Amino acid sequence: MHWSEQELLNWLDERLPADQMAALETQLRVDSQLRRQVSLLMQIRDQGGHSAGEIWQRAGLSCPDRTILRQFLQQTINPDYSEYIRFHLTTVGCRNCQANLVDLQANDNDASNIQRRQRLHQVSSQLLPDQH
Repeated sequence: MHWSEQELLNWLDERLPADQMAALETQLRVDSQLRRQVSLLMQIRDQGGHSAGEIWQRAGLSCPDRTILRQFLQQTINPDYSEYIRFHLTTVGCRNCQANLVDLQANDNDASNIQRRQRLHQVSSQLLPDQH
């Protein structure tokens, strides 16, 4: 399989989906030319790329924080933003956000805790002034 430069960089940053990470690692074991290409990319990347895109990607600026991810899990977030988060998690496949989501799900797995949070959200939203 041929890997694009961006895919290789994403692999270096552990930003590929798990199945692609495994496939690339398997190929790296037997493909010396691919290992040289990755080594060259590492050298170039480690020289400190400073483009807006590189900084944006390395800093995870498109990643929602854990508070937003919790609201996503509780379905208490704006539907448009919820769609963005779903896209970020599934299409982009952000492994950092996926890991945060799994951690939050484990903490929120208690059904009574979820019900309590939903009641709290419902009561508190009724106290807010109508924004129509």
